[in-house]
Amino acid sequence: MNFTYYGHSCFAVDVGGRALLFDPFITHNPLAGGVDVNAVRADYILVSHGHEDHLGDAVAVAKRTGATVVSNYEVATWLGRKGAPKTHGLNHGGACAFDFGRVKFVNAIHSSSLPDGSYGGNPGGFVVESAQGNFYYCGDTALTMDMKLIGESTRLRFAALCVGGNYTMDAADAAKAAGFIGCNEIVGVHYDTFPPIKINQEEAIKIFQAAGKTLHLLKIGASREF
Repeated sequence: MNFTYYGHSCFAVDVGGRALLFDPFITHNPLAGGVDVNAVRADYILVSHGHEDHLGDAVAVAKRTGATVVSNYEVATWLGRKGAPKTHGLNHGGACAFDFGRVKFVNAIHSSSLPDGSYGGNPGGFVVESAQGNFYYCGDTALTMDMKLIGESTRLRFAALCVGGNYTMDAADAAKAAGFIGCNEIVGVHYDTFPPIKINQEEAIKIFQAAGKTLHLLKIGASREF
């Protein structure tokens, strides 16, 4: 599976010939100026929660590409009202089969209000299962024991975990999360975009190394295979 990082918590994974775009926040990301949002592919857009820095470009990309937006019920409904042509709402513990594989919406500990201040439902993460392999995106979250359930039920090829601290897990908690989910290959997200979440990248990588895990901190626009 090919993974492309677009900055903050926005990334794409090619699965079964489909482009899955997660938490699209490019246009207003001060570090993503080199990314042309109009060139980003998407067959599905998966949105973890309602904050602007996770869905800022969702409607525009959905309109351009015709992608199906997958999120919690409240966010999916709101994005549909804003013009997303196709949406699919999930709720915690619920899963749905799509043409590339299966998506399950799992717990996250965070908040979720929409850009206009309306109710954004509960935040979450996604476990994606496919013939090419499985992966987990935690969304914005604290470290939680619920992650152990993912490790017990799903063998993961890689996981995307927030490492920036302040609003989410930091690197130390994310390394523990990697142990909970039983995954050695971790891509860091939700770091460096704004001053409160700037990290020491070398130190974060060492924390993961000490836990027997590999932390990948990709440059914006970079891709790698998992």
